[in-house]
Amino acid sequence: MYAVDWSRDVETIRVSALHALAYCERLFYLEEVEELYTQNPEVFAGRRLHAELEKQEGEEWEELFLESDELGLRGKVDALRERDGRVIPYEYKRGKSARDAQNKPEAWESDRLQILAYAYLLEMSLGISIPEGRIRYHADNVLVKVPVDEEGKEKVREAIARANELKNSPLRPPVTTNERLCARCSLAPVCLPEEARLNHDKEWKPIRLFPEDDDRPIIHVLEPGASVGRTGDQLKITRRDQPVELLPVQQTGQVVLHSFSQISTQALHFCADREIGVHFISGGGRYVGSFDSRQGSIHRRIRQFSALSDEKMALELSKQLVTCRGQSQRKFLMRSARSKKHEAIRSAIYQLKVMLKQVSGAKSLASLLGMEGNMAALYFSAFPYLLSSDLPVELQFTGRNRRPPKDCCNSLLSFGYALLLKDVMNAILAVGLEPALGFYHQPRTQAPPLALDLMEIFRVPLIDMPVVASLNRGQWHVLEDFERRGEAVWLNDSGRKKFIKIYESRKQESWKHPVTKYSLTYRRLLELEVRLLEKTWNGEGNLFAQIAVR
Repeated sequence: MYAVDWSRDVETIRVSALHALAYCERLFYLEEVEELYTQNPEVFAGRRLHAELEKQEGEEWEELFLESDELGLRGKVDALRERDGRVIPYEYKRGKSARDAQNKPEAWESDRLQILAYAYLLEMSLGISIPEGRIRYHADNVLVKVPVDEEGKEKVREAIARANELKNSPLRPPVTTNERLCARCSLAPVCLPEEARLNHDKEWKPIRLFPEDDDRPIIHVLEPGASVGRTGDQLKITRRDQPVELLPVQQTGQVVLHSFSQISTQALHFCADREIGVHFISGGGRYVGSFDSRQGSIHRRIRQFSALSDEKMALELSKQLVTCRGQSQRKFLMRSARSKKHEAIRSAIYQLKVMLKQVSGAKSLASLLGMEGNMAALYFSAFPYLLSSDLPVELQFTGRNRRPPKDCCNSLLSFGYALLLKDVMNAILAVGLEPALGFYHQPRTQAPPLALDLMEIFRVPLIDMPVVASLNRGQWHVLEDFERRGEAVWLNDSGRKKFIKIYESRKQESWKHPVTKYSLTYRRLLELEVRLLEKTWNGEGNLFAQIAVR
């Protein structure tokens, strides 16, 4: 086994990165420059294959780590074997080989470049001659031999030069024109190639490459004094006078700590490593903050800052945001007007329609904020008439108030908005953007501007509608679910548990996106909107904030 000194300052390209480059330049850029990685079932299957082969072949299996400053390349050869006195590098692929015109097996171009790069790296590092490389395709049990000649080495040198050129570029390469590559790409949920094609061709019928809906439960730790720790590959929740609860980490999406519950440093590191969001909500139902474990390139945040510092870009995005929320408010009122014939509702619907037409003409963020404030006032003026007249007076809505909420209905809305802010933050951090760099809301004490911006899209469908529905169904009881402290009214333990159940259930409902035309849950839609926003300021289409209540 050969050792490599990794402490040197010379920056080399990984051989596996050349494989990505040959497959798709955009994939290379996302992984190597922006340091974005996802792990789909195919990635895990490939790892299992290598682990199984190592066990089967025992001592004959020899991995080799090498680096060449002269070539500008580094990598780990899958296996190195001696055949007839010659040293041969091997690569193992889980899938099937390519086929030529005579249906004979051959290497895929990206695999060919990869094995050639390993062979060239071996020659440069060890000073030996490598006549060929071999690729084993396990799906059809085919061994393909790739001769190492000067033409092949020239392709490797060209690929290294192109890789370095891309690494120094501030711009992502465009989406590939080869649609078949996207269907098998692990980074399709980040790249969103189908959505980019749809933006250029409105008749395009995209297939859904976005990840499957996340059904991992979100764990809310509500009890003061409860603690979250780690034991092995499990999270351990300890509550007073209750049995210890063990949670498999693979089945946990987020950990939300309410009130004065605690989490250990070991559990925090564990959650960060397994990409489990950790968030904090105060005992009064206010969003406190999130554990930020983002890693990766600063390039994306530089582009975010550059784009959102542009007043024209910020204003256009803000107009889309205000229009999206205003349309959702108006359509929610229109839905309610079918059964609740009240003049206040009809008047608000008409006036919102008039004001929405004025949004596109806003010349500044200040004027837009005024329009949004007027629309919110109209919407909440009609809000009391969405509720059943049979509700107890304590549950009726008499006007929006907050910090602290002074009645039961406002306490429901405020707690809901805190949970929504937490989930928007979770999506922003999962995508890897900077929450402090927004375009519409201004920085303030607690809530980051970008999270406040994105919240506007989801307030009506995820909070307002479920709150009104649950009140009209008689699910809330003044004495059982609420408590008054001075002028403030808060949800008690029972009320918080009930609200969380309603909210998490709502997020799991499927919704058909009006532009992409595929269905996904609201929980997954939160992340999609963050990614569509990033595509907008990257100049890759404008599908952001196109949703509205139907």
